[in-house]
Amino acid sequence: MTEVYIYDHVRTPRGRGKKDGSLHEVPSVRLAAKTLEAIRDRNGLDTSTIDDIIMGCVDPVMDAGAVIPKAAAFEAGYSTRAPGMQISRFCASGLDAVNFAAGKVAAGSDEIVIAGGVESMSRVGMGMSGGAWYMDPSVNFPGYFMPQGVSADLIATKYGFSRDDVDAYAVESQKRAAHAWANGYFSKSVIPVKDQNGLTILDRDEHMRPETNMQSLASLNPSFQMPGEMGGFEAVGIQAHPEVERITYVHHAGNSSGIVDGAAAVLVGSKAGGETMGLKPRARIRAFTNIGSDPALMLTGPVDVTEKLLKKTGMSLKDIDLFELNEAFAAVVLRYCQAFEIEHDKINVNGGAIAMGHPLGATGAMILGTVLDELERRDLNTALVTLCIGAGMGTATVIERV
Repeated sequence: MTEVYIYDHVRTPRGRGKKDGSLHEVPSVRLAAKTLEAIRDRNGLDTSTIDDIIMGCVDPVMDAGAVIPKAAAFEAGYSTRAPGMQISRFCASGLDAVNFAAGKVAAGSDEIVIAGGVESMSRVGMGMSGGAWYMDPSVNFPGYFMPQGVSADLIATKYGFSRDDVDAYAVESQKRAAHAWANGYFSKSVIPVKDQNGLTILDRDEHMRPETNMQSLASLNPSFQMPGEMGGFEAVGIQAHPEVERITYVHHAGNSSGIVDGAAAVLVGSKAGGETMGLKPRARIRAFTNIGSDPALMLTGPVDVTEKLLKKTGMSLKDIDLFELNEAFAAVVLRYCQAFEIEHDKINVNGGAIAMGHPLGATGAMILGTVLDELERRDLNTALVTLCIGAGMGTATVIERV
């Protein structure tokens, strides 16, 4: 199989996913186009030689519909020879777009692919694309459907994480993100979003609350107690896990991922493709895989998929210098660290989605880029990137510097 390399990556800042968010007036296609423009201009790409553009988008409807990567290529002024494809694996869509691109390059069908993702959650609300998982009882029952927040609270209850535990993790995420921004750790890869007059709309993540502390979080009420108790979803969780007598509700807006707008792009290719364009590789995609996991716990897929990936590669946890796990909810990361006995100073070292937000289709590509930059900054070698996924799945990728 052909070796697959990462040549570059960019992302937009994350804008608050509300009508008063800075990126609300920027359509999804324009966010995606901004990353395509940046990846082209930074690397001097001849876009007529791009074999594919693959982007994750979890809710590809309204202005995010109609094969948004191809539409974004038109917007960005790419050659009409550059095709596009959108995919969805819920929260892992952006990482799976990179993995899909890597698979095409490894198979020899493509030489240079741009992969990534986009989600404008202020414009296209979560779940607006609908689907049987939410609505069809023939799917709900065997899938133990429940809101993800209730699953996160089920995880916290089952594995013994208290309200103080999840809040303390959230405070640390905010501190790490603020420290990373203050010290320029993201400056290499975050591109400002500008309007048609060239004026900057947003140049840094605006969801962060660096002043967050345990006292401010203690004032927040649990977000998922009502759907759990009044909506009947607690009974669903207990049916799947009868060892849990009652769910303790610990998650709220301050220790869960933020709803935001954003886009990301990763330039992936073969050695020959990079040489043709005069590119220098930054990392190699060593391996990737997916898995289905417990649908009721839903968000423990990163544990299962990491075990699968390490077994496939013959690697051990000691071979991984840094871990990057999407902070969908604090308990997701705490369970991962508990399962593998990972010290907190090796995972999400620059904060995560609790502080900066989770633009569903883009996050996987964003955190891949974040950890690559951090490997370079620390002069380390290998990282594992993973995300939990709705309906009980996991995706993971191992990269190593070259």
